[in-house]
Formats: sequence, C-alpha cells, structure tokens
Amino acid sequence: SPPYWQRRDRGDSIRSNAPTDRQRFTITLEDHTEEDSEQSKALWARGATIEEWTLVQGSKPASLGAYVVWVCNVQTQRGGIIKIRKRYSEFEQLRKALVRTFPHSSAALPPLPPKSILSRFKPPFLEKRRVGLQYFLTCVLLNPEFSSAPVLKEFMF
Repeated sequence: SPPYWQRRDRGDSIRSNAPTDRQRFTITLEDHTEEDSEQSKALWARGATIEEWTLVQGSKPASLGAYVVWVCNVQTQRGGIIKIRKRYSEFEQLRKALVRTFPHSSAALPPLPPKSILSRFKPPFLEKRRVGLQYFLTCVLLNPEFSSAPVLKEFMF
C-alpha cells in the first residue's frame, strides 16, 4: 500500500456493532486477462509508471508559481506506451470527475497522496507522492468501469 496510508491496530478504534470474523465478507479477485470477457475487453491499458518528475521554476523571488510535472508512462494492452505529463492538480480534477461520474464506485478510488506546503519540492516528499500517484493511476486504468470513461480519456488525451 502507498506509504502515506496509516495503519491502524484493532484497538485504535471504538468497536460498536463490529462484525465478528465469521460475519466478515470474503473478497476475491478474478483474473480476466486470459478470458475473452467483457471486463477484459474494456481494459485498454496494462498499467502505469511514473518514473520521474520535473520541477518547473516560478518567478523570482521565492519561486512563486513553481510546480512539479509528473512524467507518466501508460503501457497499453497492445504493447505501446503512452507518455503524458501531468500536474498534481490534474490528478485531483480526474479524481473529482470520476467521483461525480461514478458516485456508487467512489470507494474503489484510492485517495491521492497528501499535499504539503513546507515539503512540496523536497525529494523525499516527491518520491512518496510519485508512488501514490502511480498507485492511483494504475487503479483507475485497471478498473474496467473507469477505464472506458470519457473523463479518463480526456485526462489521457
């Protein structure tokens, strides 16, 4: 899981009407990559990587207007690579658009990595953000419902 998610022990929360182990639901994953299923037909990407970022300098003094551009590589099912450059704010806009478009599936969207005013251009913070953005983008691309959405295609192209 992304490094910005915090783990909680069972004792951290108040348990009222909490389900017992027998009442918990079992989550199973299905592999549709080998089948000719509707789910696998909806997927056009294999995954995404974000390998680098570029700091775009703002005006002097104090680097006003500086921002980071993330270089994203999306691997397609046919073996090609789509390279896109996006700012964090564009990932935020994508997530908001997906929540509006799929309100019943908003729980399937992982959160974006947090913001930081003090650390926003420091390499350790940027590395954590890179991992979180890559995880988010991969989850969106590999979800058959989201992958065919016009809002995602707008983000990509």
